[in-house]
Amino acid sequence: MITIKEMADMLGLSTTTVSNVIHGKTKEVSEATVERVRRVLQEYDYVPNISARNLASNQSKIIGVAILNSRKGYVNYLKDAFISELLGSIERELKERGYYLMMCFSSDTRELIQRVSAWNADGLILFGIMAEDYQAIQKQFQKPQVYIDSYLGEIRLNGVNIGLDDRRGGYMAGRYLIEHGHSRIGFLADNLKGGDYERYCGFREAMSEAGLPVLDTDFIEVEPDEQSLAMCYEMVYRRRHEFTAFFCASDYYALCLMNFLMDRGVNVPEEISIMGFDDNIYSRMARPAITTIHQDATQKGVLAVQRLMEMLERREAASDQVVLPVELVERGTVRQIN
Repeated sequence: MITIKEMADMLGLSTTTVSNVIHGKTKEVSEATVERVRRVLQEYDYVPNISARNLASNQSKIIGVAILNSRKGYVNYLKDAFISELLGSIERELKERGYYLMMCFSSDTRELIQRVSAWNADGLILFGIMAEDYQAIQKQFQKPQVYIDSYLGEIRLNGVNIGLDDRRGGYMAGRYLIEHGHSRIGFLADNLKGGDYERYCGFREAMSEAGLPVLDTDFIEVEPDEQSLAMCYEMVYRRRHEFTAFFCASDYYALCLMNFLMDRGVNVPEEISIMGFDDNIYSRMARPAITTIHQDATQKGVLAVQRLMEMLERREAASDQVVLPVELVERGTVRQIN
């Protein structure tokens, strides 16, 4: 492979100039020179030695993105369009700043930290972390950290958390269904932790405010793997006459439930109403389109990277809790019944 010195000799430039173009430091280099260097880079398929560059700068230019799976075994989180949109925005923002994204999905906090440490990541973005996991991470990873949708209870955050007013979103969904005449509403989620728990609490608050009961059996826990998910929806199908509506903790589950019921001849919203949460591409492309609670996944990713870059540049820890707003999006899956 051609070397920087050979390119510099070929172009009649200094090795510093060629190196600056390769590494994106073009402020002091003319556009014509940048274009000449880039043509040679393309011609020779030049690949920069990232390891050598990182060793010289004491930076890896790698940002770890970690999602802690609350369940044992493998869960494909990328099936959820909210996660995909979030990760896409993080990757785009990091790329624009010259950083690389490395992802880790694990149900084991220790394994997660071992992987990130092995990458020598400059910083870490973590999604859905609970209090017990946070303490373990703090002991083992000392570099800048930004959290997304993490719920730490009374623990003081040593970092930044980009969160959402989940409880308000759950309340808004509950009120909307109640205002449309629904009093027997099932809540469907894969756990009652973190954001899903906050959404459930908001939903219960709306029901209580209206003088409506919420039974323990109204919470329907679904398993995220496909086989278990189908079994859960089969149970919902058998119990459908107990409810007039379902509030699902994500659009992904709302769409899966709607398709399952409609495949069995149950019309939505004529026979059962369904409401989701996220306002991602699933809810917009479904037919009927899903009434849902909007959150901006792209904004979460952008803010997470921005705050992490600020911490890296200052070389000091920051502590902040960002709470993004929610919004009701009315579409076609909720029927007025009174």
